[in-house]
Amino acid sequence: MTTFRLAATELRRLTSGKLPKLALLAVTLVPLLYGAMYIYANWDPYGKLDSVPAAVVIDDTGAEVDDGQPLNAGQDVYDELLDSGTFSWTRTDLQHAQTGVANGDYTFALVVPRDFSDALVSPADFEPRQAKLQLITNDANNYLVGTIADKLAGEVREGVASNAGSTAAEQFLLGFSTVHDKTVEAANGAGELADGAGQLRDGLGQAEQGGTELSDGAHQLLSGQRQLASGANRLADGTGQLHTGLQQLQSSTAKLPDQTAKLADGAEEVAQGNEQLAQKANVVGDLSQGIVDDLDQTKAKTAAQLRQAGVDEATVQKIVTGLDDLGRPATDANTELRTQVGQLNALADGARQVADGNRALANATPQLTSGIRQLTSGAGQVDDGAVQLRDGEQQALSGTSRLADGADQLVGGTRQLHAGSGQLVDGSNTLATELGKGAGDIPNPDDTTRQTTADTIGDPVAVDTQAQVKADTYGAGLAPYFMGLALWVGGFVLFLLMRPMSNRALAAGVAPWRVALGGWLPAALIGFVQAVLLFSVVVLVIGVHPAHQWRTLGFLILTSFAFTAVVHSLNAAFGPKGKFIALVVLVLQLVTAGGTFPWQTIPEPLHPLHQVLPLGYVVTGLRHLIYGGTEGSVVQAVAVLLCYLVASLLLTTVSAWRQRVWTPTRLKPELSL
Repeated sequence: MTTFRLAATELRRLTSGKLPKLALLAVTLVPLLYGAMYIYANWDPYGKLDSVPAAVVIDDTGAEVDDGQPLNAGQDVYDELLDSGTFSWTRTDLQHAQTGVANGDYTFALVVPRDFSDALVSPADFEPRQAKLQLITNDANNYLVGTIADKLAGEVREGVASNAGSTAAEQFLLGFSTVHDKTVEAANGAGELADGAGQLRDGLGQAEQGGTELSDGAHQLLSGQRQLASGANRLADGTGQLHTGLQQLQSSTAKLPDQTAKLADGAEEVAQGNEQLAQKANVVGDLSQGIVDDLDQTKAKTAAQLRQAGVDEATVQKIVTGLDDLGRPATDANTELRTQVGQLNALADGARQVADGNRALANATPQLTSGIRQLTSGAGQVDDGAVQLRDGEQQALSGTSRLADGADQLVGGTRQLHAGSGQLVDGSNTLATELGKGAGDIPNPDDTTRQTTADTIGDPVAVDTQAQVKADTYGAGLAPYFMGLALWVGGFVLFLLMRPMSNRALAAGVAPWRVALGGWLPAALIGFVQAVLLFSVVVLVIGVHPAHQWRTLGFLILTSFAFTAVVHSLNAAFGPKGKFIALVVLVLQLVTAGGTFPWQTIPEPLHPLHQVLPLGYVVTGLRHLIYGGTEGSVVQAVAVLLCYLVASLLLTTVSAWRQRVWTPTRLKPELSL
């Protein structure tokens, strides 16, 4: 009995009646229903999110930016949500949103709080706080939708942050332009400062010279002030003495008016007596002068008569001389008398003057004493003023001393300022030069460049996804996983109808390898049909477009051959328990194949199962064939499947060899499925 006859016999058994044919058709279509329906149902769930109800709460009250423009970030978020086309948004209040999420009316809710815009502009006031979005989810509605909502909230946050960052960056760059302009102004101002510093240096040179002159003058003033202070001391002493003397004079002259009045009366009496005496003396003098005049006339007449008488001149002279001698006493007496008379007249005049002076003195003495009193009072005031002058001079002397010291310090400070002004000139010139250079280094972008730069700063990182291979949709991304599982399920259900090996052939002593192949070939044939149907519907109806169509179809057929061989070997080796083992292997492959999440995310104790079980290699191979990946992964997957195919056929052959001997357990199994 050949292998193909064994396979044909099994197929005839499966198609011997209407119901078996329907059952065979059903198991043939199981992979198609499983794989195609899963792919179709999950083809583009993200594209249908606009039908998923979601609530949005906009409580934002807005804010005002530095330039006075209003900011309504909450409304902007709402507009962006509507424009995005994700979810079916309903705007409501917070209470209805929370109730709706709890009741399942909304899958989740996004809340923009009252201070959202205000928080976005808070960094400008150096009181920064984060603008927060509140996401209300309920995993009882749908876990994955909550996960998607988290991602959506993150995208909204990034969008708002990008806009806020762009606005802040634009203000920042505008500040650069302002700094540039102000730096240019500062450079010009530094140049003007340098000019002014030069003028200041010249002025300080003059000030230094003037300060030196001021210091010299202050020292001269100090010397003169010392002399003046010394004079003020002497003046104070003198005015004190003068005041004391005037007080004594006032005391001494208090009786002077009465005394001068008496003196004037006495002087008047003396003057009158002297005048009377002078009058009498003048009479006597006139008489004496007449006698002397007569003697002279007599002497002249005598001389003339003697000459007439003929007396010689010598005699005449002798006679005249004799007469002079005789008249000498009278002449001398007259001379003395005239002198006395003159003195008496002078005395009478003096006495009159004295009397008049005494009278005038007596008349003036009251005014004199009054003046002395006034002078004494004035001297007291002068003395007080002199004391004040002395004290003021002492203060002035102290001030002048400080002035001299200050003038010296002024000279020293002016000298330092003059030296420093030179440094200021040099520093101002350097500052102007460096500010000019720095102004060129400060960015001064135009409006377009500033806007572009602000957008880049606000959103500095753009993801340029360069997909080496790419699945068009979510369903296409899961297709390798669902198609691989479908073929395993297809192989599993086949042996719910098929017998793993022909007992008749075993009893007839047919070679074990023929029995093994004869039992596997019907399943392989139906698995081939399953793979072709699955590929056709997935590609032509659902719309998955493999990068390598024919190689994908061949890989699916090989997968079906390997999976049916594995399930066949388990049933052949373990009998009814093999179906359970195949189911357990299916479950293990579901969690370790990495069909949805990367297999590295599964618990580490399960990692060896991923390395051993075939479904993970099938998923990897189909991904590279459908999306257009590398050849190495496909070759590895093919090698693994061939190993499983050959190993499974060897296990079936060994099982056929062992089952040529019938045992009581085989005749009456404990469990029959």
